[in-house]
Amino acid sequence: MILPRAGKGKVAQEEKTSNRYRYRYGESEAEESLVMILGKEALMSKSVHPWLRRIGCAYVPGPLTPLLEETVARLLGRFERLGHQVQAHPNQATDLILTTGRLGMPVNWRESLLFSSRRRFGLSHSPVVYTLVHAYQAEFEGLLTHFANVLAKKVPDRADYNFPGLASHAYSLLHAQGQRGGPMLALERLVQAQVKSIRVVLIVGDDTPNAAYHFDLVGAYPQSKADDLEEFYTDIVLRMVTALSTSEVQAHQVIEEPIPRALWDSLTTPEDMRQASQEFGRRNFFSEIARISDLVHVPALSEVMSSQYSEGCFATWDPVLQALIATVTGSARPVDKGNLSEDDLAVIVGIREDGLGALVRHVAGKRNDPPSSEAVEMIEMDRALPMVTLGPEWGEVAGRQAPVIRSKLHGHRSVDAYNAERVEYVPLDVAYYHYPVSCATEAQAKAIKAAFARSQALQNPADPRQVVFTILPGHGVMLAEKWAPGLRPFQLLWESMDAGHLQLTDRVPQGPMWYLPGADGLMVLHSE
Repeated sequence: MILPRAGKGKVAQEEKTSNRYRYRYGESEAEESLVMILGKEALMSKSVHPWLRRIGCAYVPGPLTPLLEETVARLLGRFERLGHQVQAHPNQATDLILTTGRLGMPVNWRESLLFSSRRRFGLSHSPVVYTLVHAYQAEFEGLLTHFANVLAKKVPDRADYNFPGLASHAYSLLHAQGQRGGPMLALERLVQAQVKSIRVVLIVGDDTPNAAYHFDLVGAYPQSKADDLEEFYTDIVLRMVTALSTSEVQAHQVIEEPIPRALWDSLTTPEDMRQASQEFGRRNFFSEIARISDLVHVPALSEVMSSQYSEGCFATWDPVLQALIATVTGSARPVDKGNLSEDDLAVIVGIREDGLGALVRHVAGKRNDPPSSEAVEMIEMDRALPMVTLGPEWGEVAGRQAPVIRSKLHGHRSVDAYNAERVEYVPLDVAYYHYPVSCATEAQAKAIKAAFARSQALQNPADPRQVVFTILPGHGVMLAEKWAPGLRPFQLLWESMDAGHLQLTDRVPQGPMWYLPGADGLMVLHSE
């Protein structure tokens, strides 16, 4: 494992030797790292992000079991060993509140620290709350088996989802989530709803832990293995610190005068976006809108998070406006990504100088909601890639400069296989496979930018491969297409799906992943 050195706000190093791994100092002071020697390929050698910072952590007990008591004690000790501040009580310097819960034991929303921490401890901010939930091995396996069985039904049966602490219509949402993400995602949503917490670490085991699963809003469930308990507790802490060391970039700023309505009406890209939404809708690329009220009744929900979310986003470049036409955020109001209207579109023209959000232009005479949470990611990708000059085949926009990427598509899905002669896969930096980050964060925007910057197909516009993608572990896929004369925006993408050059799957890898040649000549997904 690569750990940053102490100092400059970074976490302290830990040095350990066991039969599985050994830490040693890097070759030079400039590396500011430790190296884990595993004898495996580079992808399987863990490394942490260089931007981790020290945090303040406070523990507020909830329901306990002997295993949870032991886990909390070990985690707090590990926070201290890695250079973080463990506080007796939450205060103004607290970044993270650690609490506990039991599987199947619902928490009243008024008692949930997610909703009550500021009031309860007199804070001027809302620390991130992590809830450790204990599941005995038999409980865990029993629930997964139950969900596997009931998810096999095409039409959900309310009786199959009769769990305490849920709203009356929860069965429909749990079934839809499980249909897309499998039994583990259905279990994840159940646990989150019962303990009234978004960030949950499910500790599975009886007297000692066997594994831990890390849950978040987008439905990730990466695993910390308990083969080596020292490594196990370190891994849990580093995953938490990773989440707290990056920040959201959604402070979008409206600039310039509104785009005149006549100019907007003359553009082809808004209609292209609506057409693409219907094409992807027919292919079931996006899942249904998830309304939190369908899962659990929480009157104060809007105070801490959005009342609904719709996954994914897409955008295409408009050569006339010299801007991205993108989908709006689904957290402001329900947005059906498979059937857009013009009010579901936003115009992105750049990034704020401080990097905290995108620069947006409004359009006169239409509703103007903020762009998707991935707005910064989508436009940041272009900054490390070449521009192209549109040729005479592009008609009225011939001669204009444009990013080499024409259109971008993001969804909570993965690529099971692809044709390497037509499609290029670009991996993320190694740390993101072991310590993933969430959407709408500065770190994810940088990760995507760095991955696509390595694309041979994009750095060389003459490269015959017209589609490029990367996979965000625990999250989903980011797809990009180049400019193809005679085709509408996104047409390369949906035609690649139809032809089998790009084969999608509902299951998103949760950690290290790679592609190897398959028997049919395609590159096939493998994951840890």
